Amino acid sequence: MRFRFPLATLLLAALVGAPVAAQDYPSRAIQLIVPSTPATTGDQLARLLGPLLAQRWKVPVMVDNRAGAGGLIGIDAAAKAAPDGHTLLFSATAFSTLPALKPQLPYDPLKNFTPVLLLGSSPLVLAVANSVPATTVREFIEHVKRQPPGSVNYASPGAGSVHHLTMELFKQQTGLTLTHVPYKGTAGALNDLAAGHVQAGVVALQSALALVQAGKFRLLADIGRQRAAQFPNVPTLGEAGVPNVVSEAWYGISAPAGTPPAVLEKLNTEVNALLLLPEVKDAMARMGVTVAGGKPGRLDSLVRSELVMWKQVVQAGHITAD
Repeated sequence: MRFRFPLATLLLAALVGAPVAAQDYPSRAIQLIVPSTPATTGDQLARLLGPLLAQRWKVPVMVDNRAGAGGLIGIDAAAKAAPDGHTLLFSATAFSTLPALKPQLPYDPLKNFTPVLLLGSSPLVLAVANSVPATTVREFIEHVKRQPPGSVNYASPGAGSVHHLTMELFKQQTGLTLTHVPYKGTAGALNDLAAGHVQAGVVALQSALALVQAGKFRLLADIGRQRAAQFPNVPTLGEAGVPNVVSEAWYGISAPAGTPPAVLEKLNTEVNALLLLPEVKDAMARMGVTVAGGKPGRLDSLVRSELVMWKQVVQAGHITAD
């Protein structure tokens, strides 16, 4: 036997059910999956915000580092978690680069996740060794074009890293030929750039800050949308004459697809409130992260635009990951 309910009754049931879901959440411990090793910026953000959420909600908040395969292992684990808001992904730039590098992923970044909010971003900068006779982006481009093709090289923390892809985007927009020298991590790339063993690189400003201040190598441009506060005299690439290259390291929170809207709204509201706290702002500034916050759509728009951009860069450059 079929039972038919009036539309008004169904709508009333939905309206009554929504606030109950928000009021009941969270009902147990929350797991924050970080798809990278401890001490990375994403991990630091999770360990900064986790205890504050635990204090507000009176439930344990646990950071779970799931490193490996460039972030794939952790992201996939979060995609397969129950969509009830008790497992969250501290997503980062790899969330939008991995699909371009590994088309056969076991998850879909748009279908299997829903955005909560963008936490913030960190500047990436174009740096050159002191041995390079260039103090501006234009001079660097002219210098490279005068050299035999491929004789000028650049460092990155690894093939497929956002640093690597950003330099490839720069190459494609300027018509330069540079040789990629991948390292197994940031330290080796920065040390060899400082020693002059490589001529250039896209680096995270916070990681390179001490070396730049010590005069070990020079910054030519900020690759973000605006100049870094630490170096207000360093122009953006757009200001330096390369307008179509914008890239930053970003950090956000995503939830498994199907998480109830009321839970997502509560998460967004609560984390936005934490981002306004002076102690949180100060801690993030020390990490080199500029606070973002806002509605979920801000993160969604960023991810969608980067998925398109990095796919184009990877295909044009015939790039593969480690």
